[in-house]
Amino acid sequence: MTSKSNASDIMGYLDRGLTLISLICGGATLIFMTVFSVWNVLVMRKTLNNPIIGAEDLLILSLVVIVALSIPFGARSGAHIEIEILEASMSARFAKWSMICVKVLGVMLLAVMSWRLWHAGQSAERFGETTQQLLISFEPFYYLLSISIAVYALVVIIDICQLLRGGKVVSINIGGDPL
Repeated sequence: MTSKSNASDIMGYLDRGLTLISLICGGATLIFMTVFSVWNVLVMRKTLNNPIIGAEDLLILSLVVIVALSIPFGARSGAHIEIEILEASMSARFAKWSMICVKVLGVMLLAVMSWRLWHAGQSAERFGETTQQLLISFEPFYYLLSISIAVYALVVIIDICQLLRGGKVVSINIGGDPL
């Protein structure tokens, strides 16, 4: 096998993995948030006048899960915003290398962010970082965000490899291919 087919196989596995995780876990989290919010507000609060204690804690942590799941998938699908004002006035070669330099800086920043989030997770229990009402520790959520940022860094590294090979980053085709 050639290195190009190995790279495309890795990209295919990464794309399928990110898509499945985003759809299944993100979808399940959104379903939980919707059902739980409706149950808490309409049934428990309005009908029975007895809201669920800690509902806000669970919804906030669910939002953290949604964000963590969407970061690397958003990077692969091209959902993150790029400002390309000056690209039209640059030569193609300069634009390519400036994009590579920016992405290398991004990988370094993401590596530091991932490391610091992991460190925050390790110290969350010790410092008592918990939700307000249910006292759920933030530790696993710091770890989830750390892993998410690390996967995002991997996606940016793959983008750099694509730029070095062909000069263009290929994103996930969301609607066209079956999983």
